[in-house]
Amino acid sequence: MIRYIKQKRGLMLTGMLTAATMLATSCDKGFEDMNKNPNALTDPVLENLFTYNLVKTAGTGYENHRANLIYCGAMVQHFASLNTYWSGDKYLSNVEYYSAYFDTGYQNQVKEIEQIISLTKDNTALSNKYNVARIWRAYIYSRMTDLYGDIPYSEAGKGYLSNLYAPKYDKQADIYADLLKELEQAGGALDATKATYGTADAVYGGDVAKWKRFANSLMLRLGMRLTKVDANSAQTWVKKAIAGGVMQSNDDIAKINHQDTNDNNRNLDGNTLKTQEYDAANLKGKANSKLSKTFVDFLKNNNDPRLPYFATLWQGNADATQLATASAPAVQKGLPNGYDNTTIKNLITTWNDNSLAEYSEANLNYVASNAAPTIFQTYAEVELLLAEAALRGWGDGQAAAHYNKGVTAAMKMFSLYGATISDAAITAYLTARPYNATTTNTQMEQIHTQYWAVNFLNSYEAYANWRRTGYPVLTPTNYPGNETGGVIPRRLKYPQSESSKNAANYNAAVAQQGADLFTTRMWWDKQ
Repeated sequence: MIRYIKQKRGLMLTGMLTAATMLATSCDKGFEDMNKNPNALTDPVLENLFTYNLVKTAGTGYENHRANLIYCGAMVQHFASLNTYWSGDKYLSNVEYYSAYFDTGYQNQVKEIEQIISLTKDNTALSNKYNVARIWRAYIYSRMTDLYGDIPYSEAGKGYLSNLYAPKYDKQADIYADLLKELEQAGGALDATKATYGTADAVYGGDVAKWKRFANSLMLRLGMRLTKVDANSAQTWVKKAIAGGVMQSNDDIAKINHQDTNDNNRNLDGNTLKTQEYDAANLKGKANSKLSKTFVDFLKNNNDPRLPYFATLWQGNADATQLATASAPAVQKGLPNGYDNTTIKNLITTWNDNSLAEYSEANLNYVASNAAPTIFQTYAEVELLLAEAALRGWGDGQAAAHYNKGVTAAMKMFSLYGATISDAAITAYLTARPYNATTTNTQMEQIHTQYWAVNFLNSYEAYANWRRTGYPVLTPTNYPGNETGGVIPRRLKYPQSESSKNAANYNAAVAQQGADLFTTRMWWDKQ
């Protein structure tokens, strides 16, 4: 439960903080409105601000639905829909949806973390709080720039602090250089003898050793993001990350736990699917979206033991007592991407009004449960990146070993969702589909197809990594009237309001990055 206590200029938050309650949407707001911090206090409570910021980054529900699921989740073919509001499925332009992450990110995540940084920066007694905040700040901005490219960074979030309401857009190259520097410095400065956020730290409970491993693991992720644009820098940062010490087990997963008590505490990706997409008890399978054929076929064709926890027919979401039959692998079927209620009949001539109920939904009892954790980075992901590092000659040379550890961790982590995948099942999976070291391309495809699977419901990261690696190989859709000419978008567009309310800086960003289109490649994605 959240309680709000008015105190001077803002709010003091007590109790468990979550994203949904605090949302103030800002689709048509400029940076002046977005930087007036409603939660800024004359005497702020750092612990409350930090908890609030962590949970806001997990999502408010608004951008979870629009950016993570509808755009990123459909573009990487985790999800599919026959509805045209699923813009990512058909590469359509929906300003409310492609603006959602930008609007809520600056409205919520950025303002709070910049305030925390300003309050802790010059106080040596708060050095751990300052450096943990720097690590989290790097996470926040990395996701924002990976979605949009050049973004406000060095001047962002300074409205309340410095009366700066029209921030410039920094080049992505400069942002990445600073993020990596921040991770190196902040992770290295953590001190186990000094005060932490303690229980207010909803990710690691004040464990500075885990924060340091997370800093290096995020450095590994961002370092790898540079492989196309600057392989030498990528190698430098990847080696630094490995030497500094990355995640060692699933105990190091960066996540926030949830409870299915009310909308203040629920996982808002899962709750969005449950209430706005499936409504299984009433729609009875005629849901607004389904799992993609690409995703379900990958799991089903490889006899993946995760399948019954990823997917179910609608009956399992309406009534958990029917899960045994509704989530059986043999009955799972994914919906093809890029069709609507009319054009699907051209592909499937037997399609009728009841056909949609035969297609799989995300399993609300496990991976998409309201009580499932929000995952920011997994140990499995780290091991898969270490496999790539080994393949490139930047690691220990044991690509197959890291791949096997990554797949094993990806399956073992289903204990977080209340499921158990046995050692025998994992061994059988890896034995039937051993690491294929035939060529560099076969190895990259195998590594990063698993990376795509482990980042289900963290489609932000799946989308970024797909753009970098090209894996898994996805067949684009070509829905009539799409915005891209039938190619998968390379970024989200800026909010339209930026072209008027922050016009000079918006125009400079477009001039330096390229046209504000879905097809414009950002700096690290250049061919």
